[in-house]
Amino acid sequence: MDDKYDEREDLLALLVEHRARGKAGSLAVARAIAKAAMGGNHLWQDMGLPHRQALSVLLRDNFPSLVAKNANDMKWKKFFYRQLCERAGVPVCKAPHCAECGDHALCFGPECI
Repeated sequence: MDDKYDEREDLLALLVEHRARGKAGSLAVARAIAKAAMGGNHLWQDMGLPHRQALSVLLRDNFPSLVAKNANDMKWKKFFYRQLCERAGVPVCKAPHCAECGDHALCFGPECI
């Protein structure tokens, strides 16, 4: 297995852990998000959504307890990877493809630059 597969599976597990109970389709949404998160753009772009707010609504409807943890409105991909790092006991880690992203300064604070 490659690292991308492992990351995708870890993210899927995080999403499934926080999915809304009784919400039809939330597992399919979790799978789509986990796969799209491996892409090179912002998550909302890799999911084919029109803007970040559409992603936030999708997440709030399907993973409300996880969305509640993002109290500072951190970019979703960064937030997910921070959650995974915390679970693994790793102090700080970046989402995939962020080194190539033109919005790096918008997503990461001075501790990551």
